[in-house]
Amino acid sequence: MIGLRHPYRAFLALLSAVLAPACGLRAELAAASPFLPANAAGTAAAGGPSGPVELRGIMSTPQGTAYCIYDTVKKTSAWVGLNETGNDFVVKSADPASDAVTVAVQGRDIHLVLRTAKVASAGAGSAGPPPNPALSSSVVLNPSPGDEQKRLDAVAAEVRRRRQEREKAAQGAQNGATGAPIAPVSPNR
Repeated sequence: MIGLRHPYRAFLALLSAVLAPACGLRAELAAASPFLPANAAGTAAAGGPSGPVELRGIMSTPQGTAYCIYDTVKKTSAWVGLNETGNDFVVKSADPASDAVTVAVQGRDIHLVLRTAKVASAGAGSAGPPPNPALSSSVVLNPSPGDEQKRLDAVAAEVRRRRQEREKAAQGAQNGATGAPIAPVSPNR
């Protein structure tokens, strides 16, 4: 009865019954995608951000060489040895001269090269203003009230100067984003 009232459902049920055994054949698919250019097959399998796993480290241990394999899907890494099981991947072979390994993952072998770190220099830090000599002068064990007042005035002046510098920097950052003219800074007291 269902087949007569809903013929498309019967067709889908028949189609899924016929195609279900073919789903088990996925392991026999080609290791390289036929949709990628011939020269891109090696780069896709090189374990870059597009690959399922990456080689992130190589370490020599008393038990042998260990390889840090990063799973990009699970966002986890594991240090494994050659032919060590227990993960979704197995390091089948290694080439220490080129810092590369061959990893079996999801039924196919992938050649991975050690991932190079991307480090960008933050540039030379600014030297900043010279320190206030009144603040860095030698310590007096028993200062007179006049010396103590001079020191406190110097500290207060330095605090005001640094506050103004911070306000200028904040206004510069804000004006850089909005394009508004820079207003003069008034000291807070």
